[in-house]
Amino acid sequence: MHTGVRRDAFAAQRRRMVERLAKAGIGVPRVWAALEAVPRHLLVPEALQVQAYSDSALPIGDGQTISAPGSVALMSSALALEGGERVLEIGTGSGYQAAVLSRLAGEVISVERLPGLAARARRALDTLGVANVVVYLGDGSLGRPADAPFDAILVTAGAPAIPRPLLEQLAAGGRLVAPIGAREEQRLVRVRRGGEGFTREDLGRCRFVDLVGANGWAA
Repeated sequence: MHTGVRRDAFAAQRRRMVERLAKAGIGVPRVWAALEAVPRHLLVPEALQVQAYSDSALPIGDGQTISAPGSVALMSSALALEGGERVLEIGTGSGYQAAVLSRLAGEVISVERLPGLAARARRALDTLGVANVVVYLGDGSLGRPADAPFDAILVTAGAPAIPRPLLEQLAAGGRLVAPIGAREEQRLVRVRRGGEGFTREDLGRCRFVDLVGANGWAA
């Protein structure tokens, strides 16, 4: 358990992190508040806690990373959540993105393909008192048809194309945000489902770990 001084130090670091994002125009106020509330240092390996509030991805084991706060701010804001929505997250990882989404939506369903990460993320979310996130073990490129449709879908790993099952599980008026492209570099895209089909918007260059699965990259 951290001492009061250390907790205050991390709180100050979180505030500074959010101030940097706000100054750079990355995200929206509602998302900044969620980022300031979620203790990212508790979702990274203990040896890396001193780096928790830098704007960088950090390794979390199993060849995976925790997304940089700037990426989390951008992607979360792109979903345009107002509260009450059902969100599907593909790639639980450390649980950080899910913890942020838990403060922005009504329910978060997260799918992770690696058993060790899924178990650690669930323990971490329980420790943080996050009650509206459910973590499932499975192939995220297939989505979660049993719980569809979803008001928003967030994919936290890069794929060569948007998996068709995810588009099919998106509710009318819903938004999907995903990194799409080559393994070395992707474009972050936002897809909206309207009455006449899907519209697609490019949100800029990015780089994520591979989305491995039937509708992603081979393992």
